[in-house]
Amino acid sequence: MPLHPQAQVIVDFMNDSGFTFSGKTPEELRAGMGVTAVPSPVALQSITDRTIPGPAGEIPVRIYRPSEGTLPVVVFFHGGGWVIGDLESHDHCCRVIASKAECVVVAVDYRLAPEAKFPAAIDDAWSATEWVVANAAELGIDASRLAVAGDSAGGNLAAVVANISRDHEHVEVIHQVLIYPVTDGACDRPSMSENAEGYFLTRGAMDWFHGHYANAESDIIDERYSPILADLGGAPSAVVVTAEFDPLRDQGNDYAAKLVASGVEVDHVEYAGMFHGFFSMDMAVDVAVEAQDQVAASLKSAFAR
Repeated sequence: MPLHPQAQVIVDFMNDSGFTFSGKTPEELRAGMGVTAVPSPVALQSITDRTIPGPAGEIPVRIYRPSEGTLPVVVFFHGGGWVIGDLESHDHCCRVIASKAECVVVAVDYRLAPEAKFPAAIDDAWSATEWVVANAAELGIDASRLAVAGDSAGGNLAAVVANISRDHEHVEVIHQVLIYPVTDGACDRPSMSENAEGYFLTRGAMDWFHGHYANAESDIIDERYSPILADLGGAPSAVVVTAEFDPLRDQGNDYAAKLVASGVEVDHVEYAGMFHGFFSMDMAVDVAVEAQDQVAASLKSAFAR
């Protein structure tokens, strides 16, 4: 099907604005994201900023709490190609998940490339997840009901952390939320060509992101960079959101299929007519609400188990 009419309006606006990754520096793109951040209308009981110890210094985190009591927890990693994005860019997304899934969300402002290349983001993501478990009592959370989540490059980090957790008895991730995730450093699937231009995220942008994140071409065959290369047996259950007009569509679809083939319970929907980034656009795109409700229902089900 063609782009959904509401999605078409947004894509046309972005295309008409002349936005491009080409020729931009990471600093310019980061500043641009800050300017476009829209305040979220979702109110929660508390939202707290703090820093936690990390492998290379303090890591900023933002803790979202929807209500009193001991709640399940989601550790969230923002998207942005490992190069851009921060706590502000994904504030609305985290508020929505906390509110709809009735859980605490801990958003992690991990180190960005190219200042901190692979695997710095993973090291921070894993360290933050360990910290959440170790400080469960202080945070008022139930560490036995721990999920990880992320969109795009954040979905990559969530998938990798979920896989790492299988080998660590002190951290048990029971569910993973992968929103149009990067799962393969090799940009060679059909959707990369079919949706290479015109739908906000482009193949050129992905090449730009990988060029800043990777130290060398050999990094892309590391399963911490390309989790689709990992043995996924025993991985936590998952909810996977993909979009029809997304260069990353096939990476997400193939990862969901490999999880299923490995015996993992997966709730996967490819949203027809949607593009990369739609999940947080519920104020303009009705289908975003459907995807948010899918993720919330999946989390609630996993936490109930």
